[in-house]
Amino acid sequence: MLAVSFHPQSLLHPMQVLRVVPFLLLPFLLPMGALCAYAAEPMDIYLWEQNVPNALGTEEKDKPKITVWFPDADKSVGTAVVVCPGGGYGFLAMEHEGKQIAEWFNSFGVTAAVLDYRHRNKGYGHPNPMLDVQRAIRIVRANAEEWKIDPAKIGVLGFSAGGHLASTAAVHFKDHENPADEIDKVSSRPDCAILCYPVILFDAAQTHRGSMRNLIGENPPLELIEFYSTEKHVTDKTPPTFQFTTDEDTGVPAENSIEFYLALRKHKIPSELHIFQKGAHGLGLAKETAGTEHWPELCRIWLKNNGFVP
Repeated sequence: MLAVSFHPQSLLHPMQVLRVVPFLLLPFLLPMGALCAYAAEPMDIYLWEQNVPNALGTEEKDKPKITVWFPDADKSVGTAVVVCPGGGYGFLAMEHEGKQIAEWFNSFGVTAAVLDYRHRNKGYGHPNPMLDVQRAIRIVRANAEEWKIDPAKIGVLGFSAGGHLASTAAVHFKDHENPADEIDKVSSRPDCAILCYPVILFDAAQTHRGSMRNLIGENPPLELIEFYSTEKHVTDKTPPTFQFTTDEDTGVPAENSIEFYLALRKHKIPSELHIFQKGAHGLGLAKETAGTEHWPELCRIWLKNNGFVP
């Protein structure tokens, strides 16, 4: 007889989530349902166990990871979302644009993987944040069967610069030419995108210069500006997209979301854009902002309308 011991707080290889041990090594057998209880705890996973692309060292800042938040087993709907906190590509707002978002997703049965990606204050710019989000999507999809997730229902969400990173994942995806491992062989295309007051424009008056500078440098080549102007790369293969922003956001003006929406509309991609009147930049769930506080429920309804949640 075997018992399963689950270690959600350990930093595990993406494909090694469960450890099976002989029951005699345990003081007691896990009761039925105990595994489900453990599975609801957040679990950290390094994106690469070793040989991190472009790593500058081996410190924690050089090891991007996801923290996976599982819903209760009886609530799970088989959908997962990779969450990209904002921070101008210079830090990460892990609490109100990470942990709180994961808890919100869990409340209606969605698994959330909060991405701790590389950025300028860790010593990293292009292309590393993009490599990290692509790898995160691949890891979630590679674990779909084990985590009871539909591999065709894996989305990406981001706030501010994290919204730019999520939009980058939504438009720049392709198969690895030289896969380093089995996870590299998995698709990095998200099945939906949720962009919250996102940075989009890299060549306009409404560009958030700090995010642009942190990602591609002070005087970037034109080809990088073009590459990261994500509204220019929407195609017929871009996934369905939900966006929200506010009229009062002067940090990342609404034109960023509008231009991305128009590009989606041009390619007939199912999309929805909400521009609320109230709220400065960086609202997160916007719980105390009248009107704008409804965006999470509108997003849940959009997910339902597009078949991602029941």
